[in-house]
Order: sequence, then C-alpha cells, then structure tokens
Amino acid sequence: MVKAIAKHSENKWAILALLAVAQFMVVLDIAIVNVALPSIARDLHFAGNDLQWVITAYTLTFGGFLLLGGRASDLYGRRNIFLAGVALFTLMSLLCGLAATDTQLIIARAFQGLAAAFMSPAALSIVLAEFKEGKERNAAMGVWAAVASGGAAAGVLLGGILTQYLDWRWNFFVNVPVGIAVLGIGYYLLPKHIGEEHKKLKLDLPGAVLATTGLMSFVYGVSRAPVSGWDSATVWGFIVTGLLLVAFFVWNEGRVKQPLMSLSLFKNRNVSGGNAAFLVIACTMFSMFFFLTLYIQTVLGYSPVKTGLSFLPVTFIIAVISGIVANLVAKIGYKPPLALGPFVLAIGLFTIDQTMEVGGDYWHNVFPGLAIAACGMGLTFVSGTLAATSGVPKHFSGLASGVLNTSQQVGGAIGLAILSAVAFSTIRTEVASGTQQLAAQVDGYQAGLKVGVGLALLAFVVVLVVVKNKKVDAKDAMSMG
Repeated sequence: MVKAIAKHSENKWAILALLAVAQFMVVLDIAIVNVALPSIARDLHFAGNDLQWVITAYTLTFGGFLLLGGRASDLYGRRNIFLAGVALFTLMSLLCGLAATDTQLIIARAFQGLAAAFMSPAALSIVLAEFKEGKERNAAMGVWAAVASGGAAAGVLLGGILTQYLDWRWNFFVNVPVGIAVLGIGYYLLPKHIGEEHKKLKLDLPGAVLATTGLMSFVYGVSRAPVSGWDSATVWGFIVTGLLLVAFFVWNEGRVKQPLMSLSLFKNRNVSGGNAAFLVIACTMFSMFFFLTLYIQTVLGYSPVKTGLSFLPVTFIIAVISGIVANLVAKIGYKPPLALGPFVLAIGLFTIDQTMEVGGDYWHNVFPGLAIAACGMGLTFVSGTLAATSGVPKHFSGLASGVLNTSQQVGGAIGLAILSAVAFSTIRTEVASGTQQLAAQVDGYQAGLKVGVGLALLAFVVVLVVVKNKKVDAKDAMSMG
C-alpha cells in the first residue's frame, strides 16, 4: 500500500484530500468541544468562569502563533512543518483525552492550538503551491472552504454523539487514529521539495511571543474578574500587563526588518476595516455559541446529541446566504452586505436575549434568534474576506489571509473572556442575592448577550465609517470565500 501511495505522490488531488482531512481536524476541534462543555465541567470540577478556557486556550495559541506558523513553513519547508504540526496535534489530542484535572486539560488544549497554528498554514501553503492559479486553484479552494464549513457543522453533531454515547474524552481521542494515518500517508505522499523557497526569511519569534503572552495575560485578567472582583489588583495587573505586551508587539513590528505582521498592510483602509469588523464579530459569535450550549443543556435539559442537532441549521443558513452574497458583490460591491451583516447579527443576539427563559423550548426560545444571527454571519463571511484581502499587493496576499484568520481567533478568545466575565459575575451576584440557580444562569447569559449586541453594532459602525465599497467578480468571491 505504501509503495502504491508513493507511486502516486504527484497526484495533487490525493494531496488535497490528505490536507483537507488534516484541516478538518483543526476546524473540528474548535466546534466539537462546545457540546461537551457541561460534561467536562462535571467530570473535572471546573468553576463556571474557568470553563471558557477549554475553548480560549486553543483559540488563543492558534490565533497567536498562526502568522509565525506560516513563516516557519516558508523557512523550514512546508512538508516538514506540516508533519511536525500533525504529530504534535495528535499527541496533544491524546493528552487532552487523558487529562485528569482542569489544569491538565487547559495546558494540553493550549499546545493543541499551537500545533494547529503551524499545521494549518503549512497545509494551505502546500495546496497553493500544488495548484496553478485559475480554475484549478479555485476548485481546490472550493474544497478547502467546504471542509472548513463542514468541520464546524460536523463538530457540533459529532461532539454530541461522542459525549452522549461514549464519553467527552472521545472528542479528543477521535483525532489520534486520524492523525497517525495522516502522518503515515503524508510522509510518503507529500513531495519532499515542497517549501524551502524563502531561506532568507527570519522568524520574528519575539513578535510571536509578545503577541501571544500579551493576549493571554489580558484574557486571564478578565477571566479572573468574576472570582476576584473588578476592583482586584491581580485582575488589573494582568490586564495592564497584557496591554503593555501587545503595545510592545506593535512597537517591535515597526522596527524589525522581517516583521511577523507588517504594519504597512493596515494603511489600506479596507484591510483595517475588514479585520476590525471580523475581530469584533468573532467576539460575539464565539460567546453566543458558548452561552447557548450551556443554556440548551443545563437550563432546557437537552441531551448532547439534541444540542448538536440544534446548531445544524446555522451551517445551512450560512452556506445559503454566503452563496447569495458571493453573486451579489459583483453588482453592488462588498460594503453593503458587510455593513448589514453585523446589524442583522445584533438583531439575532437581541432576539435570543429577549426570548431566553427558564422552562422554555428550542423553537420558541433559541431558533428564531439563532436563525437571524446565522443570516448576519452569512452576510459577513464572504464580504468581510473580500474587504480584508482585495486590493492587497501580491507579496502581501498570504499575510493578509493570515492576519484575517488571526483576527477571527483572537477576537473570539478576547470576546469569550469579556462576555463570560460579565455573565458569570452576574450569575454570582444573582445567586448571592437569593435568586434560584437556573434563573441566575439565564440572567447571566442575557447580560453577556447584551454586551454582544453592543459589539455587533460597533462592528456595523466601523464598516460604515472605514470600509470603501468595491465591486468584485462573483468567481473571485467564491474562490476567496
């Protein structure tokens, strides 16, 4: 079998299939854990406000090291970095499943995100290197985009099935045989010459460390607020330290010869506006799914499988709306749907906030607002990607895509920390005042969602003020989406 695979090492579609499986694992692990959160909390005795770190630890290191991972693949060879990333991701998945304490799980999740940050850009770089620009690459990128959206949909459903019928640990164990298979096949299938075109590049390791440690310090400070209080010196110590480290990161990027993130890229108003909008929108989306997962399981009492199924309509709505937007941007430009997206998202979040209650049900208290929010996301994804990447010089195209992905992951991590802090601070206050536990939970989730509404409206204003409209060919829109 190995020889047969080796003989077909020039088959780029086989290479694409292998890399798509690896990317599927990366995307899957962002979504699959959500449905398992209540089970993880019970087994590992998580405090409510610490539970968000199961997601945040992964997204922070993933987003924080994504640009460094892309640079490393150019410097040390895409094949080498990809295989090393898969090996580490597989090992950390095993350790996540074996975790005996909340701290062990969070640490393993952080290293899993680090592995994904090197694995994902290397895989995409190989795809771009193997497929020529034009119809061939557009077809390949269509497969890549389908895998990304499919991974999220499969994640919530698979997470529910594994959690209910096996154990939450299998949400991580499932990656192990797949990772081993990708490693074995990839070793023989991927051409050894892939990568190594940029030997003169240098890694901006200080930049990556400053950005990631700064963000983690800030998020940790915010996450401790529900326990220690907003007047705590420890809370503000971590928040201020985080902001200072991020400031040093920006200063570092302006002075090094080969920065991790070239600041000149942000002279383009659409790049700045598109990324700012995506960062703020990600703040609300990650938190919405987090709160709704806890509400559906712990307040409405749904099983993990029913919870997974309840999120499936989101994927289909996003796919349909994204397809419509991809064809509209050639006629009306990408600014109208990009501005409308966060406004509709705000309406969706407001609807969930107003209808959420103890003793409710999915169709009356969850689905209406969730469906509206999904429409807002669909309006945003293609138009936001185009705004943040169109008109960028070719030598910055890879960086622009990397910065956009980073904005999403980092925005999600920061938003989840802030909105969770608001929610769990409210829950603690309500319980202390004698409010029944489930009612306090609903009040807390509603408080977090209200902040989300404000953030979505902020994104709407940013797009209106900063982004300039431009009409883009529908085929370009689909290939980039």
